[in-house]
Amino acid sequence: MSDFVDIQVNGYAGVDFNDDALSADDLHRACQAMRSDGVTAFLPTVITDTLDAMQRRLRQLVKRTQEDDLASQMVAGFHVEGPFLNPQLGYIGAHPTESTQLASVDAAKRLLDAAEGRVRIVTLAPERDPGAATTRFLADQQILVSAGHCDASLDELRRGIDAGLSMFTHLGNGCPVNLPRHDNIIQRVLAVADQLRIGLIADGHHIPLFALQNYLRQIPVANVILTTDAIAAAGLGPGTYPLAGRMVRVAENDAPRFDDSGQLAGSAATMPAMVQNLQAMGIDEPTIAAYCGGNARRVLEG
Repeated sequence: MSDFVDIQVNGYAGVDFNDDALSADDLHRACQAMRSDGVTAFLPTVITDTLDAMQRRLRQLVKRTQEDDLASQMVAGFHVEGPFLNPQLGYIGAHPTESTQLASVDAAKRLLDAAEGRVRIVTLAPERDPGAATTRFLADQQILVSAGHCDASLDELRRGIDAGLSMFTHLGNGCPVNLPRHDNIIQRVLAVADQLRIGLIADGHHIPLFALQNYLRQIPVANVILTTDAIAAAGLGPGTYPLAGRMVRVAENDAPRFDDSGQLAGSAATMPAMVQNLQAMGIDEPTIAAYCGGNARRVLEG
């Protein structure tokens, strides 16, 4: 298939969408590479930083998208991942802990205004959203609110769903390596998988493929949205690549990692590579088409 929709792309083909020096030519080059990999629509993703920095990057993405015809065709909006995330080790993942904050409507408005109405998804931690007020505000603006980088209780997830929470960002990641046996964020999300669209990274590094297959058995087909969570390393192989002012190393046959901690930092995957993993798992083509394009397109158009 060659009609992929990717809802979480931090960068691609050497281009970092969180680079303050991003040019229209950079964005065009990334779009060209994605187009050649079968992606027809995607959401550039701005990750946690100070509100000022996130606003600046959103404004820049608006401008660069408007400056390039191909980007205007392919960019379906923006995904804002943070800064309303759980700062605890493991849950915060590759995001800078010092820039996280409790969710607030005022902060959310600043981000939406900077993006000039083009934010489509906001990822936040429900336990960091007092009274689910920000979730409710965003949902009222027709923005998809996605839980992620969180340790929300089942009650907090359900409270969020009642307020308009409709997604979960890359299940199985953005959480510690070691979790309680039974009552953990993965099991809680699977318990409400009929009520949420659930993002998964199928690169074989973020989730072992046997575990991914277990998740897919528990989630309704229509609720699965596969994403690359790609960074600038996507499609380029081993090397050192930028991510929002930090450098990430990709070793042979591995995912991007910060040198100082070994922490996963997005992926170097492409959609075709993920499709190959799904095919190796025995998943049929219509289901793959739903996972990698159809479901995301319906969400973004809905």
